[in-house]
Amino acid sequence: MNLKDKKGELVLLLITIIWGGTFLFTKNGLKSVSPFIFIILRFSIALLLSLTFFWKKIRNIDRATVHQGLILGLLFGGGFMLQTYALVYTTISKTAFITGLAAAFVPFAYRIVFKRHVTLWQWIGVIICIFGLGVFTNPNLSQFEFGDFLTLCSTFFWAFYVTLMDMFTKERTHFDETVQLVTMQFVGAMPVTLLAFIFTDVKDMKLEINPELLIALFYNGVIASFVLSLLQTNYQKLLSPVKASLIYSLEPVFASLIAIFALNEMLTGRELIGAAILFFGVLSTEFGKMIYEKIKT
Repeated sequence: MNLKDKKGELVLLLITIIWGGTFLFTKNGLKSVSPFIFIILRFSIALLLSLTFFWKKIRNIDRATVHQGLILGLLFGGGFMLQTYALVYTTISKTAFITGLAAAFVPFAYRIVFKRHVTLWQWIGVIICIFGLGVFTNPNLSQFEFGDFLTLCSTFFWAFYVTLMDMFTKERTHFDETVQLVTMQFVGAMPVTLLAFIFTDVKDMKLEINPELLIALFYNGVIASFVLSLLQTNYQKLLSPVKASLIYSLEPVFASLIAIFALNEMLTGRELIGAAILFFGVLSTEFGKMIYEKIKT
């Protein structure tokens, strides 16, 4: 493995850890605001920051970048909206498990978009990660509900988002191009998030400005959306979409670890085993072939 690949893995792992923190801050923020208003505010902050800091770089944007950014934005916003709306009808554990299935769908999206085969060890890693995710979240799948269907739809959005992100950024080497793509992504996500008002009863809408909400919006809007989108767009291209999705599948594990330190929550024995299996699945794509060849020789 070259140094660029290693750097890409470390950056994506950092992104996944910070994404894990969004569960805690979102939970605190939703005490003061309706879910869909929270998402709209989150993306509005990210878009405003992009326009404020990089407006000079955006002026020279070309048509291809506009189209690609809008496509990513529609997938990004659509995935978030379906996932958030699904939580009204199903449990968090089922949502976390089904969302994690994006790691299983990425190889199919990868084959459709790139017309390439996924390696055996990548398939092995995907299967192990899905099993570990099931052990970790322990979802009750005996009854398939409407919310589960919405979450399943969102995983297809995430799978193609990760794959097309790779496709659209492979040949982009300048920071200006990254900024332009990220900004158009936020522009593309806004119309999708605004559609949330169609599904929200006016009586259920609330917005109370307080320090807890402002902190949650800062973490989710500034750090998790604005900063991490720049990092993801710049570094995910160093890895294959399959490997990137396997790293992203560790998000629920990091969310639980953060909850341990912030809320004094404890992982059960089952969750510890599931987390270990997840990490093993990610590592198997990295070192499985090498270990197998050494054992064979």
